[in-house]
Amino acid sequence: MLTFFRNFFKTKIGLAIALAFLGLIGFAFASMDVSNTGAFGGVAGGDSVAVVGGSKISTAELNEAMDNALRRAREENPDVTMQTLIAEGEMDRVLEGLIDRYALMAWAEENGFRAGANLVNSEIRQIPAARGPSGNFETAAYEAFLRNNSITDSQLRQQLRTTVYFQQAVFPALYGTQLPESIARTYARSFKERRSGGIATIPAALFAPQGDPTDAQLSEFYAENRSRFVRPERRTLRYATFDSSALGGSINPSDEDIAAYYQDNAEEYAARETRNLTQLIVPTREGAEALAARVRGGESFAQAASSSGLRTTQLDGRERSDIRSAASQAVADAYFSASEGAVTAPARSSLGWHIARVNSVDPQPARSLAEVRDSIVEVLREQKRQRGIAELAVGIEDRLADGASLSSVASELGVELQDTPPLTDSGLIYGTGERVPDMLAPVLEFAFQIDEGEPEIGALADQQTFLIYEVADITPSAAAPLAEIRNEVTAEWRRVRGNEGAEEAANRVLRRVEEGATLAEAVAAEEKAIGAPQQVTYSREELARMGNTRVPAPIALLFGMAKGTAKKLEGSRDLGWYVVDLEDIVLEDLEDNDPLIGQAKSQIAQAWGNEYGEQLIAAMRSKLGVERNEEAIAAVRRQLLGETN
Repeated sequence: MLTFFRNFFKTKIGLAIALAFLGLIGFAFASMDVSNTGAFGGVAGGDSVAVVGGSKISTAELNEAMDNALRRAREENPDVTMQTLIAEGEMDRVLEGLIDRYALMAWAEENGFRAGANLVNSEIRQIPAARGPSGNFETAAYEAFLRNNSITDSQLRQQLRTTVYFQQAVFPALYGTQLPESIARTYARSFKERRSGGIATIPAALFAPQGDPTDAQLSEFYAENRSRFVRPERRTLRYATFDSSALGGSINPSDEDIAAYYQDNAEEYAARETRNLTQLIVPTREGAEALAARVRGGESFAQAASSSGLRTTQLDGRERSDIRSAASQAVADAYFSASEGAVTAPARSSLGWHIARVNSVDPQPARSLAEVRDSIVEVLREQKRQRGIAELAVGIEDRLADGASLSSVASELGVELQDTPPLTDSGLIYGTGERVPDMLAPVLEFAFQIDEGEPEIGALADQQTFLIYEVADITPSAAAPLAEIRNEVTAEWRRVRGNEGAEEAANRVLRRVEEGATLAEAVAAEEKAIGAPQQVTYSREELARMGNTRVPAPIALLFGMAKGTAKKLEGSRDLGWYVVDLEDIVLEDLEDNDPLIGQAKSQIAQAWGNEYGEQLIAAMRSKLGVERNEEAIAAVRRQLLGETN
């Protein structure tokens, strides 16, 4: 039933509450997605876009906040561009969020609220990703969390301070908001409402021009709609990979290296002996001696241990050093001085007195250099390979930093450079749905930050293969030239002009309905063969039960109209228009004990409280005073759009 109220906010009655609720939530997200770097520079119009009280919002913060907004948008649509966001008004929303954030912080500090280092540290310790395997805060886990989220410690602390101030200064205004019984019943009863009407669909394709536009028409349309044809920035990378094969024979050890390794590890190749033992640990010397005597007298080791309430353990393949480190030197001497099949003399360790039966003895003679040469060569080759590839990578990095070209380094390594197709920073090959090669994915973000012709080196995930690369070509984000996309622009022109014709038809149909015709009669009067209107009837409960399914826009409009009225509605993507005619509204009775009443109290009271919170933020802004620097805002907008003036 809670979904009833979520869907209720789509209605005209609940619109004000929905806007207040969403506005405050949007502010909270904006507050958590900006940082205070204060290092932009070079933007005409000054270094601040707004002043809240005595605090300046820098051009750097607005720039970075827009970058964050673009990153979030690309999580849903990888092809979205900064131009698209700005055209949709995102820059204004982001700036308003920044102003709200500054107003909150300034007002809170002015009125004695505090968010000190200890409180912020406490909030950081509560971050799940900052905890190690033990469940406690660990510096390494916290640093990894910062890296994964591309944020610095100081930026996170600033965000947490904002959150703490919100909890202290704003949240009390939201908490415990009460909704009157009469209002709760009114809202709850709205879900018993059923609406009936007709929907006429007027497709743009019916009105699209049949012929091609003239050059003048197409040029004019292109100039007026350049934002429709903006291409994202594309970069072509030139790259090659190399691994230890580039070291050639330098990783092969010499005879001197092999002999030195054999000498340094002589103990490993010396004669050795391993034993399989059945062991028993007894608390006292007397008890150990008594058990050893019983075994020597013919009783089995297991029987002697069991009758004394003890348990034996098996030790297989143990060397003297193993016993020494696990027990004591005395125990090792006792175990390795007894002959095969014998029971050892009691010997003491920190655990008690040890006795054991020597089940078997496996003597291994010393191994000569000739016998172990191949294994030593393998070990030394791997050591030299790892050290060599690391030194080679460092050397190449230094050479590139000193100005060496990518082609010269590739030539010395004996690897062939490859060029990628144009790539976007979302990780796609431009013009296709294909992803960039896996080896390039880790360096793609950085590759979109460097200039053309600046070679770099990076390690791949296996840490054994390295990538050398550079940006070979940069195509800035801009509207595609008309000559290159003439067919696409023509199709768009035809669709838009068709949509304009569909709107004119919708206006005519709407006018006829307003003059007294039925929707069916108004549609039939059109020259084009528009389909007959669809008769629909829905209740708000039925809309709520759709769950995650999006309510069609004409149906949503049907529930935002007055009875006996008709309205037009534009479809998506210039594909046509709708005319919606609301014929009847029936409101059913609401029982006194209907659970919708209680749910309305809690759900709508929450939104009501958020309205209070938004009003409080607005009051803070009014009290402090807000001045916007429109010249600086315009300069940031131009820079984000890639415009030079």
